[in-house]
Parts: sequence; C-alpha cells; structure tokens
Amino acid sequence: MNSPEEREKSMQAANETGHYKMLLVGVVIGIIGVYARFAIDAVWLSILSWVILTIGTVIACKAVFKMMNTK
Repeated sequence: MNSPEEREKSMQAANETGHYKMLLVGVVIGIIGVYARFAIDAVWLSILSWVILTIGTVIACKAVFKMMNTK
C-alpha cells in the first residue's frame, strides 16, 4: 500500500497544469479535424481532416496517460 505522503505527491503530480494544457491542445486539434471534415466535400480535405483528428487524439491520449502514470 502507498503511504498517505506518496498518494499526496502523486495527486499533486497528476494535477500539474502542463498535463491539462496538453489535453486542451489535443482536444482543440481534434475539434479542428472534425470541423474540417464537414467544411468542403473534397477528397484531399477529408484525408487531411482525418490526419488532423488522429494527431489530436494521440496528443489527448498522451496527456491522459501522463496524468494516470505519475507516481
């Protein structure tokens, strides 16, 4: 079991503002990818929007896993 001091340090590390900034950036990039999907009906824009959405998803997941993995 973790001691209360270790849990407190883990909570403080998980609540760092850098994690939440990275999560916000990932979500905003993902939303841009979703909106680009419906902007114009073109194959190149559809492919570009999927790439942007994938990048946003990867950044957001990376931020969540950083929050969960802090000790």
